[in-house]
Amino acid sequence: MFSIIALLTIISCGGCTTTTPGPVSTADTTLFVIVRHAEKATDDAKDPTLSETGHSRAQRMAERLAVQRMTAVYATDYRRAQQTAAPTARTQGLEIRTYDASTLAADFVARLRREHSAGSVLVVGHSNTVAAIAGALCACAVAPLREDEYDRWITITIHRNRVVKLEETRY
Repeated sequence: MFSIIALLTIISCGGCTTTTPGPVSTADTTLFVIVRHAEKATDDAKDPTLSETGHSRAQRMAERLAVQRMTAVYATDYRRAQQTAAPTARTQGLEIRTYDASTLAADFVARLRREHSAGSVLVVGHSNTVAAIAGALCACAVAPLREDEYDRWITITIHRNRVVKLEETRY
């Protein structure tokens, strides 16, 4: 009787799979995670580093993304953006790809779409660029970020059949 139950269990779970929680991409989807840099310090008016709180947030982001194999990490060349992206890039074994913050969102998104037809991509931007980048990726309206908003996590999933899904959470 035991062997029959075991056999039925194996047969019934033949198509079962286990996944880890978090964003998942497949060969027919591209996942973009777009965030603003973490909290900045007051050490330099033009190009500040991250505050202690900002470093903690950047580390939490890397931990959250650890369940997802990232294929690329982008950040502007500002120290706060580079430092926000660094823990994820380091954990994933990737180099940070620098992009120009003054590039038009549509031009940057064209580059992202051209270079990433599948996989998972992290983009670290700024309060005045994140919504435009996300909006260009999803061809939808994305509310601008407030100057004091550091915790918005925008995920855009683009399926091969061109179905696009926008999700916004906090981290």
